Amino acid sequence: MIHRPALGTDPVTNHRILQDLLETESPGKLELPPGRHVLADGLLVPGGWTVTGTSAADTTLVAAGRTGHPVLHVLGSDVTIGDLTLVPAPSDPGEHGGDRGTGLTIGEYLYRSEPSWISGVEVRRVRVDHDSLRTANGVGVMGAVRDVTLHDVEVTGGYTGLAVHWGAVGADVSSIAGPTYHPHRLTVSGLRVSGAIEGFYLSSVHDVTVHGAVLHDVEMGFRLLPGDNTDRFVSTPDIGARITVSDVDVRWNGPLYAVRIAGWGRSEIDGVVSVLAYRDTVVRDCRLAGTGTGASWSPVMVEQAPGVALRDITIATA
Repeated sequence: MIHRPALGTDPVTNHRILQDLLETESPGKLELPPGRHVLADGLLVPGGWTVTGTSAADTTLVAAGRTGHPVLHVLGSDVTIGDLTLVPAPSDPGEHGGDRGTGLTIGEYLYRSEPSWISGVEVRRVRVDHDSLRTANGVGVMGAVRDVTLHDVEVTGGYTGLAVHWGAVGADVSSIAGPTYHPHRLTVSGLRVSGAIEGFYLSSVHDVTVHGAVLHDVEMGFRLLPGDNTDRFVSTPDIGARITVSDVDVRWNGPLYAVRIAGWGRSEIDGVVSVLAYRDTVVRDCRLAGTGTGASWSPVMVEQAPGVALRDITIATA
């Protein structure tokens, strides 16, 4: 069923109309009209829904409430999001709030109990506009998430344009009891990030492909990270395997590096350091342009990650 709700100028009414529709109707297609639609808070998107506008240039959802909820939070499988601009409310979720304050989050970072996997999510032609705010991420793919496609996603401003991060059962990062959940079978193409702290990062994932990203006016281009509890709770040997990052254009201006590839992580439970063995992982055909602003900087920093192949990386520092 196709739903075409009429939206007005009252953020509370707009939010109620859309959230009630998503929660009470059988899953279908929600077609949002052209215009800039202000919502009192972000929307929870259950499984089975398609949420689209007419185009990212014509349809915008703006979150007004400062709860830190994503503008759209996908919490179920078989969801399609497309042809929209998302404007998060100003927020500062902190170091471990990567799934909050975003334009779009798929999944969650911390779970109260063992979750079901989210799969079959497709995001196309979506823009996230953080303006000058650089404290929250643009798009988050977190935890028990697999079989996800993101194509033609643009992020302006914010901290990290696309944050892909493992998740876990626990009240906070210092009391994780496990198990942990690691995004996989993720395909990202045509990602564009500008004016952010960082373009994207992949933390403790497997079977991920990122191709054709353009990351300009960023302090960091991208990071490949092991996560900090990968050897303690994870039940699959695939973590760090079959990751490809290719055809990425980076123009960076930060104090540290354009690209960081790390194999070690320190647990926030007890400080124990573990090292992830990457396998069949490659970073290739990347172009890095920029000069660090700190006292010690490097275009590419590799730390205890011998299993990652680097091929055809060009660097311009002029």
